[in-house]
Amino acid sequence: MKQAGGILGFALAVPLAGPAEALAARTQVAAGPGSVTLRLNGQPTTLTLEPRTTLLDALREHLDLTGTKKGCDHGQCGACTVHVDGRRTLACLTLAVAAQGKEITTIEGLATGSELHPMQAAFLKHDGFQCGYCTPGQIMSAVACVKEGHASTDDQCREWMSGNLCRCGAYPNILAAVREVASQSAKG
Repeated sequence: MKQAGGILGFALAVPLAGPAEALAARTQVAAGPGSVTLRLNGQPTTLTLEPRTTLLDALREHLDLTGTKKGCDHGQCGACTVHVDGRRTLACLTLAVAAQGKEITTIEGLATGSELHPMQAAFLKHDGFQCGYCTPGQIMSAVACVKEGHASTDDQCREWMSGNLCRCGAYPNILAAVREVASQSAKG
């Protein structure tokens, strides 16, 4: 009985330091606001941010780039998709400080002047949106999908775009837009 009590006491004891505490002790993140320089749509931008500020909040609340949407804020809907160094990234799960020194492209940075990006034009042509809330994230993900070579079939495109949700159900039109741009890219 004494032996069982000793084992139970050991099992219920508070651990000295778990993996999270050990990582925090090694990382030593600054406690207050600091300077963060982001290369955003080809332009360097310096902000003073708390270390825990997400890239999404930096874009929307500090830079007034509201094209990137806050949907679920948990990385489940894809409304906040941006490109970081050419790869699709969920801005709600990315700390702004982690994006320093990397090229960030938002929906506002896709067009060249008044000329829409081919994916933006295809979304308009195929009516690839209804309420429009998910559209910026859908377009950013679609551009990456084509660039990555993951849009050669309908099924492949659906699979690689599955992280972007549309509550209105405009999926057939989104698929048509993505496939059109993919076929144009394959030709030229």
